[in-house]
Amino acid sequence: MLTEERHTVIIDLVKEQGIVKTQDLMQALNCSESTIRRDLEFLHNEGKIKRIHGGAKRIYQISEELTVSEKSLKNVQEKSAIGKMAASLIEENDVIFLDAGTTTLAMIDFIDRGNITVVTNGIQQASLLTDRQIETLLIGGRIKQGTKAIVGSTSFTNLQSFRFNKAFLGVNGIDIEFGCTTPDPEEAAIKKLAQQQSSMTYVLADHTKWKKVNFVHLFNMEDVTIITNDSNEDLSLFKEKTTILEA
Repeated sequence: MLTEERHTVIIDLVKEQGIVKTQDLMQALNCSESTIRRDLEFLHNEGKIKRIHGGAKRIYQISEELTVSEKSLKNVQEKSAIGKMAASLIEENDVIFLDAGTTTLAMIDFIDRGNITVVTNGIQQASLLTDRQIETLLIGGRIKQGTKAIVGSTSFTNLQSFRFNKAFLGVNGIDIEFGCTTPDPEEAAIKKLAQQQSSMTYVLADHTKWKKVNFVHLFNMEDVTIITNDSNEDLSLFKEKTTILEA
């Protein structure tokens, strides 16, 4: 196998698995330890991987947060399919938390249970829910300009008063090593608390959120059920950590 081909295989394995061991690379590529070490050193110096003791790990790029207007234009069909599946999980008399975000917003058109109560920190969510005559509580606090989410100490205190059958949350990144993440600490605090106050938590995430890491850790994958679209990605490693429903 040519050097360039080995490098491609190594990079792909590191991207897929997060961390790979030298011994596993030797076996996969059928080459010596010294060859693998040279390859890892070269790729590390090129900024393609991070070399660690006994192997290599993926280099993570911390993603920037888009505004709600920018998000609303991306992956519209995927979000609609995810929202439809999420809405089908709502039952009569449920008390739910609905996170601010464009994927949770896509749920609302598909909610067909009238006898429910929804608590939300999303300005747009509250408006659409009340248009559909759904009992809605909008928590108080500061409105974040970019995402139209209500955040801050007042919203956190409000949310502490409630308990939920189900919470439906958006995230910005899902990674097998780092779990579910989001860029903003104040929004993260609301998401974390909603997860803690709920009997069941569903994370709504299209395929663009997979294998991404953001600034703030929310929760581990095994703590939630993830609803995603059919992305043609190999999710087998992720399915060992959590329940995944494909819309």
